[in-house]
This record gives sequence, structure tokens and C-alpha cells, in this order.
Amino acid sequence: MILGKLWNSIAAQFNKLANAIRGYDPIAEMQLEYDRSVAQLKEGREGLAQYRALVERVQRQVDNQTKVVATLEAKVKAFLNAGDREGAAKFALDLRRAKEDLAENQKQLDLHEQAYQNNLLKIKHAVEKLEAVKHKITKYDADLKMSRAEAELSQIATQFNFNVTTDFGQAEQVIQDQIDRNRGRVRVAADLSGEGVDDIRREMAIEKNLAEDALKEFEKENGLATPETVGAGPADKQLGPAKTKQLEPLPELP
Repeated sequence: MILGKLWNSIAAQFNKLANAIRGYDPIAEMQLEYDRSVAQLKEGREGLAQYRALVERVQRQVDNQTKVVATLEAKVKAFLNAGDREGAAKFALDLRRAKEDLAENQKQLDLHEQAYQNNLLKIKHAVEKLEAVKHKITKYDADLKMSRAEAELSQIATQFNFNVTTDFGQAEQVIQDQIDRNRGRVRVAADLSGEGVDDIRREMAIEKNLAEDALKEFEKENGLATPETVGAGPADKQLGPAKTKQLEPLPELP
């Protein structure tokens, strides 16, 4: 009684462990059951082959007894035709016994043949079932892997949330701050590059006025000045050839 309780406790713990393990890899469990079924089917096919050998042996006995019956029938007829009834009666008795044995063996042969065909049908059906199970295992394996991948992808997709409260959102904010600082440096450099532009423009204007004064002075010294150029200011100065003064003709030589 104590041993029975102890065995029940141990069996309960093993059952608990089996239930905990079950479901961890259902495809492996299905594959294990499939392999077991294939092994049983292999044994069944070997047994069926041995049974077929028995059927063939009984069939050979029936064939031999059929030949014996035919031979005895021929002898009975031959002795009757020869007028030897005593010899014909002896072979007739042997013929009766041979026919009884043939009938019994034929009956056994029919039973064995029927049993063989039934077992053959069962094995063929089992093979078809196993093929269906094999296809189903492959399909379940692919579907399970696909569903796991989809679940992982959906979980990863939820992690790619660029909210300010998430790690991605905070990283994005840091990147945006760096971009803003870089753009600020570029803007400051552009603004600083405009310093002294007004002074440069004033120096260029002064230089232009000095050049205009020097040109007027040159025109006066060389007699090229005209009322237009004398009265024109720096803004109204026109480039191009100035009007030349008409010179008196040279005296003719004697």
C-alpha cells in the first residue's frame, strides 16, 4: 500500500513534468509520433510479407492437390475402362480423400487470402494517412515559423515609436538638436561674412570718384574736355570716346 502511494506520487511528478515540457516544441512532438508510426508501419509491412509467404505456401499445396485429384480421376477412369473395378475403387477412395484435403486447403487458402487483402488495405490506408500527416507537419512547421516571425515583427514595429518618451524619440530629439546647432553655425558664419561690406562699398565709391577726377584732369590737360564732360558729375559720366577738338589746318609749304 505504501509502495503504491509512493509510485502514484512519482507518477504524478513525472506527469507534471511532461505537461510542463509539452507544448514547448509541438512540431518535434508530432515528428516523434510520426516516426513511431512509420516504425510500426515498417513492422506491419514485414509481418504482412511473412503472412504472404504463408499464403503462397498454402496456394502451392492447393495447386499440388489439384494435380493429384486430376491424376486420380484419370486413373479411376482408366481402370473402369479396363474393367478393373477393384483397382478403380481403390483409386476412387484415394480420390475422395484428396478432394477432401483439397477442399480444406482451398478453404484455408481463401481465409488467408482474405486476411492478407484486409491487412494490405489497412497498411495502404495507413501509408496514405502518414503521407497526410507528413504534409500536415511540414505545413504546421512553416505556419508556426511564419506566425512567430510575424509576432516578432509586430513587436519590433511597436518598438519603432518615435514618441518623445521612448528611446527612439529621445534619440531623434538629440539628432534634431545637433542638426539645429549645425545650421546655426552655418547661419552665424554667413552673417559674419557680411561684416565690413559697407566700408568696402564706400571705398569703392571713393576710388571711383578719384578715378573720374583723374580722367577729367587728363581731358583738360590734353584739350579733350567738352562742356558735357566738364559739367557731368560722377554719376552722369559716360564711357566711350570723347569728342575731339577741331584743329586748324597746317599751312601749305612753298
